Amino acid sequence: MNVKGKVIKYGDNIDTDVIIPARYLNTSDPAELAKHCMEDLDKDFVNKVQAGDIVVAGKNFGCGSSREHAPIALKASGVSCVIADTFARIFYRNSINIGLPIVECPEAANDIEDGDEVSVDFDTGTIVNHTKGNIYKAAPFPEFLQELISSGGLIEYVKRQTDKS
Repeated sequence: MNVKGKVIKYGDNIDTDVIIPARYLNTSDPAELAKHCMEDLDKDFVNKVQAGDIVVAGKNFGCGSSREHAPIALKASGVSCVIADTFARIFYRNSINIGLPIVECPEAANDIEDGDEVSVDFDTGTIVNHTKGNIYKAAPFPEFLQELISSGGLIEYVKRQTDKS
């Protein structure tokens, strides 16, 4: 499984209330959440994000409340992957559960810049910055995790597993 896209870069401690402000938590519709993704941090995010783009951030991405709405908003916005120095534990799990691939790689998070073209190979954990020609190594995704993500998240993965039996 691979993704390739243009980078939108943010700093440290991007919390879930910035990813999707609490005033929009009255809906769980992904398309509606996407319209407001990152608006308190980056008013232009919804206009510049394109399908396949990759968010890169510093330490503690997704800190704050445990709302699933945050990774849903990012995924529905077209973000194909988030690379960060570190992730908040609950955000990490919520992202995997809804099928948004996230990769911890401090070296990549620190070196990659806004607008760079980046690809991620989840089989090998290889991140390539095509703009700078740099290669970074993260932990590869186990096969079952890739299946879960390609299924669209935990619920769809379980449905597929149930249908096989």
